[in-house]
Amino acid sequence: MNKKLQPVSLTIMGKEYKIACAPDEQSDLIRSAGQLDMQMRQMRDSGKVAGADRIAVMAALNLAHELQMIKSQNAALNQTLNECLAKMTHKIENVLENQ
Repeated sequence: MNKKLQPVSLTIMGKEYKIACAPDEQSDLIRSAGQLDMQMRQMRDSGKVAGADRIAVMAALNLAHELQMIKSQNAALNQTLNECLAKMTHKIENVLENQ
């Protein structure tokens, strides 16, 4: 099914960007832009990073690092869940065989 894209106006560090996205993805896009704007403003205000390009790269790097950490945590949780599920399945099979 083709989703009709609609323009969304986002403001990041005082600059407006129009991004086309599906209506059901707009709220996530707006929240993501808000998070990026907040990170970039914090970096700018800290005085440790100068220049919009460097601020944008550092904010993107921080967000990418955070995403990678969450993916790693998710993979570990999935592995633990799969191991528990396998153990439970094995126990259930044993109970059923002994009936």
